[in-house]
Amino acid sequence: MANARSQTALNASIDCGWGRLLFGQTFEDPSVLADDMRSEAPDGRDVAIYVSDPHVLLAMAPHELFLDPSHTFRLEHAAYAPSLRGMQGFRIRPIEIPEDVDSVNRIYAARRMVPIRPDFLQTDYESSGIRIFVAEEESTGVVLGSVMAIDHEAALGAGDHGSSFWCLVVDPQARWPGLGESLVRSAIEHLGARGATYTDLTVLHDNEQAISLYEKLGFARVPYFTLKRKNSINERLFTGPAPEAALNPYAGIIVDEARRRGIDVRVTDAEGGFFRLSLGGRSIHCRESLSELTSGVAMSICDDKSVTRRIVEAAGVLTPEQIDADDRDAVAAFLAQHGSVVVKPARGEQGRGIAVGLKTLDEVDAAIETARRYCDRVLVERRAEGEDLRLVIIDFKLVAAAIRRPARVIGDGRSTLRDLIRVQSRRRAAATGGESTIPLDAEAIRCLAEAGFAPDDVPADGLDVQVRNTANLHTGGTIHDVTDEVHHQLVKAAILAARAIDIPVVGIDFIVPSPRSPDYVFIEANERPGLANHAPQPTAERFVDLLFPNSMPASARAAALPGA
Repeated sequence: MANARSQTALNASIDCGWGRLLFGQTFEDPSVLADDMRSEAPDGRDVAIYVSDPHVLLAMAPHELFLDPSHTFRLEHAAYAPSLRGMQGFRIRPIEIPEDVDSVNRIYAARRMVPIRPDFLQTDYESSGIRIFVAEEESTGVVLGSVMAIDHEAALGAGDHGSSFWCLVVDPQARWPGLGESLVRSAIEHLGARGATYTDLTVLHDNEQAISLYEKLGFARVPYFTLKRKNSINERLFTGPAPEAALNPYAGIIVDEARRRGIDVRVTDAEGGFFRLSLGGRSIHCRESLSELTSGVAMSICDDKSVTRRIVEAAGVLTPEQIDADDRDAVAAFLAQHGSVVVKPARGEQGRGIAVGLKTLDEVDAAIETARRYCDRVLVERRAEGEDLRLVIIDFKLVAAAIRRPARVIGDGRSTLRDLIRVQSRRRAAATGGESTIPLDAEAIRCLAEAGFAPDDVPADGLDVQVRNTANLHTGGTIHDVTDEVHHQLVKAAILAARAIDIPVVGIDFIVPSPRSPDYVFIEANERPGLANHAPQPTAERFVDLLFPNSMPASARAAALPGA
């Protein structure tokens, strides 16, 4: 590294095609380097090397930057001994044609590395001191590996005789020995010919095979540090060991997001989805998306569907007519008035005990008995026609909206409905970590009967058969994102309901003719909505923002400020 600060350019960096190499020793103000690292391009991987005071830099952006767990090694060229062995079966040459970039990126992808931009070869990258070498199989011309050599003098100015190499990679299917060593030697000898007196590299601390090769070539460890920006590309380098406990997808998505931000995670009961998140002096216990920020009063309001209905109705949210199921005469009159009703336990979740579209008193009586298995108190509600819309409200803002549709199967002309349901249930279970299955229960049998089928009937090839009337995901329903098209009046009503309950995280369920229409009726509020169901919307990110606002990236935190 150059010692004469006066001969060195200020705030120096090099575009390497996969990101920038920033020379930490050229930044007199660490806040400037921190800001530069924050401006990393999407899908890029910037690296700050020779950072002399990493603790100062990390303190400026602890949730955005991390200390790379790599060692720095240096080779003094005066001590370098060229190889006396020639290369067999391959040759080393500079990268030449656009197809070479495709070949190198193919190997990068196999090694989970960031690709070089396709247009990089069209830039004047060699004027920055960069030379890319590839190893090419002599008999086929296939590219088997690559390395990027960088002469630092082009970036730092006259007087610096340093250099480094990056992105050493060998095709995992390559059959020729010595490829990696030959690429390293080619980089060293090229840099030495340009006047470099030393060559540096960084290597993960636990990559024993690579470290052994470098030490064999004469590299020795030196006390320099490397910093990177936290992103999905290098996530495994800064999140630390994952919890050993197997969490369900609804807890796992939150835990993963917390770990990305350096928030400590302690699983307290994996089976129930309980975990504790801690950062600094703040610690919050959660069960999936239910946290200590949700009050016991808000939970009790959501727990009793009749109470939920009264609370939100008083706030101006539209609700369907509803009565208790205790009085059979009243239930008969209610059914006669509305023609089709829903029966549901007053308490419960995941769609258990709910029957939809009941049209006869016998059906209602049977559904009431089923619902009483889950709760002594049962409700009968006017059935609202339309689609099932779930709106996820976090911190009284819409984060995701999705239409939930009931489970369906497609006939093949050979299999019974019973078998088709069993197969589709296995698929849903596999896709959701066991959280979603399709029970062939009384509700499913009644739904099939409405369509003129029994479980052992064989539907025609290509025939689409609805299996249940409820769209709950735990009973096999599917979910379809409509966040970008949901009507603003629906969003307003959902937020109004959340504020009436005074709950910071909630899933509000409406029945709507269309997500693009302002019309709706309120169905229920779920105090523990499944955030994992709403990809690609950032539900886990917004949940962790709510719990730990200081863990938000600076740009997101600034955008969230009033008036920003």
